[in-house]
Amino acid sequence: MYQIRTYNKISDKGLSRFSKDQYNVGEDVGQPDAVILRSQKLHNEPLPESVLGVARAGAGVNNVPVEEYTKKGIVVFNTPGANANAVKELVLAGMLLGSRGILQGKDYVNTLGDMTDAGEMSKLLEAEKKRFAGSELAGKKLGIIGLGAIGSMVANAALALDMEVLGFDPALSVEAAWRLSSNVRRMESVQALLSQVDYVSLHVPAIEATRNLINAETLSVMKPNAVILNFAREAIVDASAVVEALNAGKLGQYICDFPEPCLIGHDKVVALPHIGASTAEAEENCAVMAANQLMDFLENGNIVNSVNFPHTVMARGEGGCRITFTNENVSGVLGNVLSVFAANNVNVIDMVNKSRNDVAYNILDLAEKPSEDVIAALKAVEHVISLRVI
Repeated sequence: MYQIRTYNKISDKGLSRFSKDQYNVGEDVGQPDAVILRSQKLHNEPLPESVLGVARAGAGVNNVPVEEYTKKGIVVFNTPGANANAVKELVLAGMLLGSRGILQGKDYVNTLGDMTDAGEMSKLLEAEKKRFAGSELAGKKLGIIGLGAIGSMVANAALALDMEVLGFDPALSVEAAWRLSSNVRRMESVQALLSQVDYVSLHVPAIEATRNLINAETLSVMKPNAVILNFAREAIVDASAVVEALNAGKLGQYICDFPEPCLIGHDKVVALPHIGASTAEAEENCAVMAANQLMDFLENGNIVNSVNFPHTVMARGEGGCRITFTNENVSGVLGNVLSVFAANNVNVIDMVNKSRNDVAYNILDLAEKPSEDVIAALKAVEHVISLRVI
């Protein structure tokens, strides 16, 4: 029976994917084969040596020490796209908040609590509503940096609102390109995009290359009334530089899902408490995807949506035995493993070998289960990190 440890509250719809006759699931599982979590920080969390995989029910994996786990042969999964619609809808709400005096008008109305005459209130509001006039989104230019699952959905929704959409993504995948409307105009650089748009929405991961992507230099090329929407990650925006630009009249508004002390109380900032993926539907979708990926990995050795291992899938044949192993991505390892099988008359029926950066992953289907001595010999092959018999 497989052991699954949970952190945080994981949707029951996701956990119910684990059949009770094959899986023991709970917060107190002592020697887990895998872990499923949402926001729990694992950087200082001791992880049992039994763990083979960690699934994050969400897209970001900032709370998981990915590099450390990779060295141990632990596969880290995420759930890209599962919460994309929830974030897309909040981005659209952010654009509307940034274009119309919605919050300002609401705050003003809430100051009229002492008025008792409805007619007088109506007359006053008619006179004051011009203070909260805004502009329509139709005809405005939206720039999107990062055209993955969420960015492409935002782009297509903005086009439906009759906006002109410019996009920048140097690593646009073929899959993402298929999702994206041909009406999105691709830009060659961040600066070229920022200099033209009325709104910019950020949809890139928080990695070293994107840290402080929005900074004093990039802000300097933007229109003085432009609106920045950050529903991606806190680290990609230099908040202090944004405040300086807002105060100097060089930026219109900053709307984000990541409050920081320097942003609190600023009249040109709308900061929400990280609610981008906080919908019942998104939490269910993430949990279901994470559970499905873990089950396929534990039962079949397949890897789908890993942030540190290559996408590796091979259909199961009837009977026989499946072995998976992880190794350092250096030449000769697979050949040495196959020579162990050859020396012990073990027939390999099918196999797949994939690599990603410094790690390689292999799935091999054998005619029959090898002996313990053969397994021990395989584990002793130089550069083999871990090995499983399924």
